Amino acid sequence: MPVPPVMDVPVEIQAPFASSQSFDSSQPILPLAVEGSVESFDPVARASYLASTMPKQWCGNYTAFASNSTVDVELTLASVKSMGQMVDLRGDMRIGSISTPVQGNLNAKSDQLDLLPLSPQLTDDLEIGGRFLGLQGFSLAGWEAPRMTNTGGRLDLSPNCARLEPAPVRALW
Repeated sequence: MPVPPVMDVPVEIQAPFASSQSFDSSQPILPLAVEGSVESFDPVARASYLASTMPKQWCGNYTAFASNSTVDVELTLASVKSMGQMVDLRGDMRIGSISTPVQGNLNAKSDQLDLLPLSPQLTDDLEIGGRFLGLQGFSLAGWEAPRMTNTGGRLDLSPNCARLEPAPVRALW
């Protein structure tokens, strides 16, 4: 097969990209600096604040999902200490007629609460080895049972433990 002859073919050359802005080399290029901190929230300081201001008395009720029974609950915190961003909680909890020591942690950054009843005797709806898990601190927590056959329940606590006595009935005559 014959080799084609070499020919000069005119090629059109395009000009490089022209920008409307020119580079000024006389201006110095400064590195990017972020002023201030990205996160100004201090969980260690909040844990210390919570430990000093947290109410020691909490009242409310526990409602079991399976039986739909509701019992009164009182939580008395005997010790509240900050440990880094965690708040260590220790005290006693009365659930219905049963009293149990409790131990727990409150995360000052996420408001997650873990509260463990330590008594071997609990109510019928609560089992040994379970825990109360709250994602909004004490305001709303759920019972996380150690077995899947126990559906758990809901614990509602508030720091208002004022007992409202019924008004006395007065005679009309």
